[in-house]
Amino acid sequence: MYHTYNKGFIEVVCGPMFAGKTEELIRRVKRLQYAKQNVLVFKPKIDNRYSNKEEITSHNLLSAQAILIDNSQDILKHIKEDTHAVVIDEAQFLDDGVIDLADELADRGIRVIIGGLDRDFKGKPFGPMPQLLAIAEFVTKLTAICVVSGEPATRTQRLINGKPAKKTDPIIIVGAKEQYEPRSRHFHEIEK
Repeated sequence: MYHTYNKGFIEVVCGPMFAGKTEELIRRVKRLQYAKQNVLVFKPKIDNRYSNKEEITSHNLLSAQAILIDNSQDILKHIKEDTHAVVIDEAQFLDDGVIDLADELADRGIRVIIGGLDRDFKGKPFGPMPQLLAIAEFVTKLTAICVVSGEPATRTQRLINGKPAKKTDPIIIVGAKEQYEPRSRHFHEIEK
């Protein structure tokens, strides 16, 4: 999706794990850099799956430089007058302050691109993502491929020792292929 806006707006890239969200963010970052735009990329420190370094990394190991943050307010410390775009990966791990922050930055004329899981492993809306989707001017909802049926996967299946997670399990457990896989609606399971 290409925009000719020269004022701020919010874009959200969402979907289940393994849908290519971070890869899409990296693609957009590279296009902005090519256009000589000043882009700041952020990711929550909690996401250390592929790297503890200051970078966002896709499951295919593509990466882009990033600033590690503890919470949404950390982003404001890095915004300068010449910031054209802000990219935030794994926004589901951030506090609800990211919602007002995204609105504020867009109002200041900054393009805000946010990526994250729209649903948790239970299939429920995840963290601040539902509100971010509601306030975004543009939404890209990606799907993965269900490992069971081959159908489009819109959910993230958490596995504990090869079995579906329980409803009582904690919402946030950072992991990758060893604990998660993409599933379609009809093959997504939660133990009681």
